[in-house]
Amino acid sequence: MSRIIECVPNFSEGRDMQIIGQITDAVKSVEGVSLLNVDPGAATNRTVVTFVGAPEAVVEAAFRAIKVAGEIIDMRKHHGEHPRIGATDVCPLIPIADVTMEECAKYARDLASRVGSELGIPVYCYESAAFKPERRNLAVCRSGEYEGIAKKFANPEWKPDFGPCEYNDKVAFSGVSVIGARDFLVAINYNLNTTSTRRANAIAFDVREKGRKVREGNPITGKVVLDENGNEVWKPGTLKGCKAIGWYIEEYGIAQVSMNVTDINTTPVHIAFDEVCRAAAERGIRVTGAEIVGLVPKKVLIDAGKYYLAKQNRSAGISEDEIIKIAVKSMGLDDLCPFDAKQKVIEFIMEKEAPKGLVDMTCKGFAEETASESPAPGGGSISAYMGALGAALGTMVGNLSAHKPGWDARWEEFSAWAEKGHAIMVKLLALVDEDTAAFNKIMAAFGLPKGTPEEKAARSAAIQAATLYATQVPLRTMKASFEVFDVVRAMAVDGNPNSVSDAGVGALAAWSAVQGAWLNVKINAAGLKDRRIAEEILAEATEIAAAATIQREEIITIVDTIINQ
Repeated sequence: MSRIIECVPNFSEGRDMQIIGQITDAVKSVEGVSLLNVDPGAATNRTVVTFVGAPEAVVEAAFRAIKVAGEIIDMRKHHGEHPRIGATDVCPLIPIADVTMEECAKYARDLASRVGSELGIPVYCYESAAFKPERRNLAVCRSGEYEGIAKKFANPEWKPDFGPCEYNDKVAFSGVSVIGARDFLVAINYNLNTTSTRRANAIAFDVREKGRKVREGNPITGKVVLDENGNEVWKPGTLKGCKAIGWYIEEYGIAQVSMNVTDINTTPVHIAFDEVCRAAAERGIRVTGAEIVGLVPKKVLIDAGKYYLAKQNRSAGISEDEIIKIAVKSMGLDDLCPFDAKQKVIEFIMEKEAPKGLVDMTCKGFAEETASESPAPGGGSISAYMGALGAALGTMVGNLSAHKPGWDARWEEFSAWAEKGHAIMVKLLALVDEDTAAFNKIMAAFGLPKGTPEEKAARSAAIQAATLYATQVPLRTMKASFEVFDVVRAMAVDGNPNSVSDAGVGALAAWSAVQGAWLNVKINAAGLKDRRIAEEILAEATEIAAAATIQREEIITIVDTIINQ
């Protein structure tokens, strides 16, 4: 899986498109970053920019954007309805895929350090990147706003985390920035079969973390209860990390509960959906569907789809597209308008910009490309694909077994095997393209100039590095293909006996994949000058190849025995 983070900086300019364009151009100047959205607001005089990519690229893009904003947005002349403290008012980094919050917080602090030292802009770190508990809250960091910076700096408690602590001409121009790391916020509206805003609000108050004021007698008009200190007493709602209100949408002619899920790890979106359904039903109202506002990480929909599949006692060892379809239908995300995951899921939007690979071809197209006079794809990619097909067959038997009439009590057992097989299949499909990429690296290395001793040395080093990589990739294919045997053996022994031959073919495909990849390991290892590394790789590959033959013979014996019963 690719490591992805999102950055959503807010810049204190929402009216001058030329200034906004210079900032977004800085973002787009970094390779590997996808600019997803630019949302200027005239009344707030503020623009929210959204971009994603690999962590290092996103941090560089954020730095360049902050630099430009600090040079062209004069905060001494800024006015708008939204609270703000600097040209780049706030800049959160958000983990999307294969990045922990702790890692994201470190990236945010590193960015803040650069902004402070290289740009001379004072920075407070907030949320998960905060150095002090009281600075976790953005509103607290922004207190006093731009006009109160000088007074804030006079208080030793509010010394910036990075950058200068003096109100000089540079700071007067750029203001202060607040940089941090936070969870992804999902904005979701729940559609109700009512036009009553009051009832929608009642449902929102039931579930939102803040809850509602406690009143004497009538819960709406009764006197607010106060504690011994004279403070209002609140009854918390049932969902942690959720903010919600009710409203009426003229366009649709219905009331909605509008919710921000600010902590999707504590309260996943599907859990919030079910709880809103429960609270609505208690008030005689039905949730007819929901609409996700903006973009979401793929994980949000995958987790939801798997959750609803489990409630149906169905296997989750199916394609991501099918899992997402279950999520969409279960939460009615297409209730008001069609839901296109390709336009709503961050990872899918990024995939559209990536070049197509071998695995994106049709079966016929892949075969024709292999048959062409081009040397790639070759045996390495074909081996990875054979392994993927072996894993796919094991997964299929798992799914069929999970859905077999009379075997309902065992659905979780087979679903686990199907998910394992599907994960191996995905890994091997990635290796199809990676093996061809490894071959292309060798060809590129051989094409380097060799006119001088320095060029010859650089070329030789590049060839050796590419050759080592081209040896390691088929070794990974061998290891991944060997994992297929666990799945197909379990399915041959315990799976649906009507599909035992499919498990057997899966074992044969996995064996062929291991042996084919072994040939590629051997031919590429022959070109390695470091014979110690070469022999280590060959020894490991030889052991895997021998073990694969034993696995194949044992599984085929099991399959033959069941067929002949």
